[in-house]
Amino acid sequence: MAERIECAVIGAGVVGLAVARRLAMSGREVVLLEAESAFGTHTSSRNSEVIHAGIYYPTGSLKARLCVAGRQALYRYCAGHDVGHRRIGKIIVACDESELAGLGKYKDQAAINGVDDLQVLTAGALAGLEPEVRGVAGVLSPSTGIVDSHGLMLAYLGDAESRGAALALGSPVVSGRVEAAGIVLATGGAESAEIRCDVVVNSAGFNAQAVARTIAGIPRQSIPPTHYAIGHYYTLAGAAPFKRLIYPVARPDWLGVHVTVDLGGQVKFGPDIGWIDRVDYRFDESREAAFYEAIRRYYPGLRDGALRPGYTGIRPKIHGPGEPAPDFLIQGSREHGVPGLVNLYGIESPGLTASLAIADYVETLLAR
Repeated sequence: MAERIECAVIGAGVVGLAVARRLAMSGREVVLLEAESAFGTHTSSRNSEVIHAGIYYPTGSLKARLCVAGRQALYRYCAGHDVGHRRIGKIIVACDESELAGLGKYKDQAAINGVDDLQVLTAGALAGLEPEVRGVAGVLSPSTGIVDSHGLMLAYLGDAESRGAALALGSPVVSGRVEAAGIVLATGGAESAEIRCDVVVNSAGFNAQAVARTIAGIPRQSIPPTHYAIGHYYTLAGAAPFKRLIYPVARPDWLGVHVTVDLGGQVKFGPDIGWIDRVDYRFDESREAAFYEAIRRYYPGLRDGALRPGYTGIRPKIHGPGEPAPDFLIQGSREHGVPGLVNLYGIESPGLTASLAIADYVETLLAR
């Protein structure tokens, strides 16, 4: 007989942990099911660790709304829970005159999204702030920052466990079914089990669609396609030449990799984007020449041999190459017809920044 559990959250990445925390703090009994032997081993630990301001996202989108609300909540949370973070700031750089219009569009969209602290930089002001960066103009985003993603996940987990939530590692969901009395999940691993849940939140990252397909009773037409986008990160040998994050204006005809500086002072360039048909974190060093070319558009002082292969990350996409990027897809019962179920698909950037706001949104869907 299946054991009865009030809430199951599938996937212990940063968003799953935030959701489990939120549900536990609202008084619900929560078990967090994670297929791997540790939490946050995929997208949550293979990213830029940036706290995004909310500049780029389309008007009224979940990405825009949840990023802005999540960023504000995240800074408060990190300060209150001693999670390593720094409001380092970001400069978006126009490398030549043809990119000035794009720079202006960013500022306009940011204002629409409620990001009202951007500062326009002349070429001279840009050089004064970041002498190694070359550009004809820039926009400074003071509210962009960086965060220790592992420390953040530890804090979320600690909050959840202090309210009675349990983390079950090595517990992949292998099948399930929707019944009148709840949603039954079967887990594999060393200690397989069957649990009956009143509430299930599917936050399995790039495995969310695969998990949904194993649960009989979820309409197949409600499950989006799965695409994997791999991004490479190179690190810079030597001292950091930048004080802030540096983002070039996006263009379709070149590799617009950006600069991040982590809490330890390590400079990273990336990510680029490539499309793969399965989860594979191998580093493709043939991309090095394209990285040098792209970076030197705004950092001409980059020395030959200064880049070192870093790591890769895979973004959970619900669209393929050449298709417009969709919004976060967060489905409640109104979308798929299953009471007590929330599916989270395509939670890529700015998922980390928005994690607390996403958790609040999920709780609202369940309460509704």
